[in-house]
Amino acid sequence: MESEMLQSPLLGLGEEDEADLTDWNLPLAFMKKRHCEKIEGSKSLAQSWRMKDRMKTVSVALVLCLNVGVDPPDVVKTTPCARLECWIDPLSMGPQKALETIGANLQKQYENWQPRARYKQSLDPTVDEVKKLCTSLRRNAKEERVLFHYNGHGVPRPTVNGEIWVFNKNYTQYIPLSVYDLQTWMGSPSIFVYDCSNAGLIVKSFKQFALQREQELEVAAINPNHPLAQMPLPPSMKNCIQLAACEANELLPMIPDLPADLFTSCLTTPIKIALRWFCMQKCVSLVPGVTLDLIEKIPGRLNDRRTPLGELNWIFTAITDTIAWNVLPRDLFQKLFRQDLLVASLFRNFLLAERIMRSYNCTPVSSPRLPPTYMHAMWQAWDLAVDICLSQLPTIIEEGTAFRHSPFFAEQLTAFQVWLTMGVENRNPPEQLPIVLQVLLSQVHRLRALDLLGRFLDLGPWAVSLALSVGIFPYVLKLLQSSARELRPLLVFIWAKILAVDSSCQADLVKDNGHKYFLSVLADPYMPAEHRTMTAFILAVIVNSYNTGQEACLQGNLIAICLEQLNDPHPLLRQWVAICLGRIWQNFDSARWCGVRDSAHEKLCSLLSDPIPEVRCAAVFALGTFVGNSAERTDHSTTIDHNVAMMLAQLINDGSPVVRKELVVALSHLVVQYESNFCTVALQFMEEEKNYPPPPPAAAEGGSLTPVRDSPCTPRLRSVSSYGNIRAVTTARSLNKSLQNLSLTEESGSSVAFSPGNLSTSSSASSTLGSPESEEYILSFETIDKMRRVSSYSALNSLIGVSFNSVYTQIWRVLLHLAADPYPDVSDLAMKVLNNIAYKATANARPQRVLTTSSLTQSAPASPTNKGIHIHQAGGSPPTSSASSSSLTNDVAKQPVGRDLPTGRPGGPGAAGVQYTPHSQQFPRTRKMFDKGPDQTTDDADDAAGHRSFVSATMQTGFCDWSARYFAQPVMKIPEEHDLESQIRKEREWRFLRNTRVRQQARQLIQKGIAKLDDQIFLNRNPGVPSVVKFHPFTPCVAVADKDSICFWDWEKGEKLDYFHNGNPRYTRVTAMEYLNGQDCSLLLTATDDGAIRVWKNFADLEKNPEMVTAWQGLSDMLPTTRGAGMVVDWEQETGLLMSSGDVRIVRVWDTDREMKVQDIPTGADSCVTSLSCDSHRSLIVAGLGDGSIRVYDRRMALSECRVMTYREHTAWVVKAYLQKHPEGHIMSVR
Repeated sequence: MESEMLQSPLLGLGEEDEADLTDWNLPLAFMKKRHCEKIEGSKSLAQSWRMKDRMKTVSVALVLCLNVGVDPPDVVKTTPCARLECWIDPLSMGPQKALETIGANLQKQYENWQPRARYKQSLDPTVDEVKKLCTSLRRNAKEERVLFHYNGHGVPRPTVNGEIWVFNKNYTQYIPLSVYDLQTWMGSPSIFVYDCSNAGLIVKSFKQFALQREQELEVAAINPNHPLAQMPLPPSMKNCIQLAACEANELLPMIPDLPADLFTSCLTTPIKIALRWFCMQKCVSLVPGVTLDLIEKIPGRLNDRRTPLGELNWIFTAITDTIAWNVLPRDLFQKLFRQDLLVASLFRNFLLAERIMRSYNCTPVSSPRLPPTYMHAMWQAWDLAVDICLSQLPTIIEEGTAFRHSPFFAEQLTAFQVWLTMGVENRNPPEQLPIVLQVLLSQVHRLRALDLLGRFLDLGPWAVSLALSVGIFPYVLKLLQSSARELRPLLVFIWAKILAVDSSCQADLVKDNGHKYFLSVLADPYMPAEHRTMTAFILAVIVNSYNTGQEACLQGNLIAICLEQLNDPHPLLRQWVAICLGRIWQNFDSARWCGVRDSAHEKLCSLLSDPIPEVRCAAVFALGTFVGNSAERTDHSTTIDHNVAMMLAQLINDGSPVVRKELVVALSHLVVQYESNFCTVALQFMEEEKNYPPPPPAAAEGGSLTPVRDSPCTPRLRSVSSYGNIRAVTTARSLNKSLQNLSLTEESGSSVAFSPGNLSTSSSASSTLGSPESEEYILSFETIDKMRRVSSYSALNSLIGVSFNSVYTQIWRVLLHLAADPYPDVSDLAMKVLNNIAYKATANARPQRVLTTSSLTQSAPASPTNKGIHIHQAGGSPPTSSASSSSLTNDVAKQPVGRDLPTGRPGGPGAAGVQYTPHSQQFPRTRKMFDKGPDQTTDDADDAAGHRSFVSATMQTGFCDWSARYFAQPVMKIPEEHDLESQIRKEREWRFLRNTRVRQQARQLIQKGIAKLDDQIFLNRNPGVPSVVKFHPFTPCVAVADKDSICFWDWEKGEKLDYFHNGNPRYTRVTAMEYLNGQDCSLLLTATDDGAIRVWKNFADLEKNPEMVTAWQGLSDMLPTTRGAGMVVDWEQETGLLMSSGDVRIVRVWDTDREMKVQDIPTGADSCVTSLSCDSHRSLIVAGLGDGSIRVYDRRMALSECRVMTYREHTAWVVKAYLQKHPEGHIMSVR
């Protein structure tokens, strides 16, 4: 049995007391995630990582104003000075040839970064040539980016008026070109590179002109007569990027060992200039034999990582990417380093330009401006990598020795691993994350990188978002093309983490055929179950509400693969395989029929009895979507739907509200598909209840059980085809446990409309009719709905015409049963389904408009006698007046979380007292059945599409999304309750030490012997008449239950700690209570005489309101007696078993871990069970009965032999029978 178990620390607890040690080993009931969390999905994170406006630079204008051989008048050059342009000495050849060669070289340098762009050179151009070039490139680029590279080394510096210089046709004059005009010609989006002195002036002028444009547009927008108002809207300059070689007041460096276009060299040939600059530093003296000539001979190619040059380029990319990611804001990083490949390359190289040019008192400028990066620590790692590479050059070139690869990436992965190991609380993200991205596709490092990446993603959704923002997605997507088996577990884990946070990646996976990878993993029997579970989750996300994914996975034989693993021993795999099946055929008829051919619905049926509630719930979800398709109906499909419906009906009394809630949604799909049939059934039930009075009350004496039906063991959905017509009606009527008693008597006066809406039980007896969207349920369960008096279905013959044995009738009964569920979420969902069908059924039959949204008393269609219809309650005992029903004190019970309960204690002011008839005695779980009726004044019902969309929108449980949260949360982290330093652990240790102290005090009292009970230590007046009292085993807290509320008292201080409603119906009462997990975090279990069990937490807590953990129908066939025991329970903490009995002929055993009924032990007596006591070590149950007998049962034996002893020492009602736990096992009884 899976339980919440804790390892016991052996230190600090006395060895003489084994009970103290068992506290750590006792299982905790109802402490699973499904009990502690709200069943809903995670809040989706904003997809900031996915570029919505990804673009590329498609055109490049290379404008060179060099005028080789002629220096501009405002520049005084040193001698010697820097002369190289694009690594060409312009004085080494003729001026024109030099200009052309430099232009060709610059184009090649750019083509290394963007080979597919359209390049146009403009060498020593005029203004017209520049205009023609720019307008042509913008026209062809359309909405894509255009790059404008300007080299102004042969013209005067830019002006403060916002002008750069070009030439006239004869090259006799320098002609100014306004940046404003350049903006107009280039348009947006564009990127500008300025390599000239005082380049910062151009950036300032550009911004000023852009602001001027915006202001002009604002004026034009206000004034329609403005010239610009008639012109097309020019593009915004906000999408323009600028890179300038220096500030507005700086000159370019003229050092002869550097190229004249140092800025361009940094942007287009970063490795070459970085190595050259490195050799010019003093530190290079530590590496003998390295010269400027030698670095030109470094072997390899830039794009081959296995060579020295390629490895350096790889390291440089990783380092600059890392610096940018750690320094830049996330949105700016995305824009500059992930949106456009050429822009990303230029900005990575710009970081190098800043480092190199600042060393020569020159500050490159960018727009948008970047924070300073030239002193970042990662540059030291770059220097080390360069040092290691250059130190090998002499021996590699001269002796031909093999190149030793750099340890850079291995060391960075180690640093990342250290960050993961040292904890992540309140720390900055790891610097090395972009480096992990860089090595994912490297065969040398990828296995380790994937492992570390998986550990990082396991930290939570924030880590996944961080990894996606750095650009991890395309890399892990490409890795799905790998056939390496050792990568499968890692890739599956990583993709499960990604999809748990961002399910929109499903489209990317299908587009790249990534789903095939996961199909092969799921079908691999040698993969561990944990990884196949993650794979099933991934595929479930791929097919979730995505038709393309459904079709792709259907072709990949997903259904057959899933069906093969339905019975896998791993429960989480069973759960996700079922969810995956449910999603692939959801609204996809081809997959549904594929499932039919493979008998999928029959195979899923085996999971409906799975010991794990989540697996049962997943099976219900799968079967629900199986019948929820909206395709055309055939006889075959209808038969299948009926079979599935009857399979699902078996879960009507499942112990888990999660399962029952999903059951309502599954049945709602069937209701939508066969709406007209259910409308007919609804009307039939209404007519049947109207025409046939309840049977006479059953008399019983002395606590004996007299069944009203033929047999107390008749199944709830038992076939009644063998009965006669009248008997069939009566039996069907009996099975309809959730229809309410409401008698309609004809009186003169105003008429009151009736439809399947909620009817108030207040003294005014007015009805309120609302739309099915309403969620207020104010109808009392004590009444039975008398539906329309004029109906085509009112005759008995027509009622019998459609058999009450039909599937629709049975499912209607199931929904009625679920509408009376003790767990509010379940009953509310079922009420929505019933309200919608009843609303449509009566709306279709309603002859005229009768309703308004605000009226409380409304008109109904005229009856044959034209008399009004007055609504009153069936009575038997005097109604409780507001005065007499007030509580003994002015206490008002606290409202538990998540429930719509009366504002006062039931039975107090505002609650009408109602006496129930024998019919409602026999079937006490009837509740509010219908919501307020339609608030629309139209006779026509909603159109089918609108109604179905309403049901679909409201019928959601969130179970699948909640289940997916498992993969978004850390799975490698030690649970907090097992962390010795956690707050939860310390609180638990304190509670167990408290238990030890209480036990010691108890032993001391026992050693003193029997004392006289003379001292009264507690006296107080309870808000209600006490019916059950239960002491907490370790704290001075006593729970006192009255009819429908629980009060908690501190019996040492005499203080009231809490008082709240139990939530049971008015006519029922609390008859038993038990503390669960009393040794630790206590829960309170309450049982009522309608067979319902509720479990509460946060009681007696000043900071929190009581909250219902779970609730279920512990006994479904409680038999009425004049003196009933109600429901009695006994709890075994060691096994997690709950024994329940009462006004029934069985003792029902529930396994609270599995939330399932495990055994029904027949009592063999005709009287009720009044007391239960069990012994987990010997599997014995002692029951005290209403006839005075005490019976002992052995759970291990067959049902026919399990009663091993009967004591008849008493002749009257046994108040309490108790089986002692110690070996002697004495039975104590009280009558």
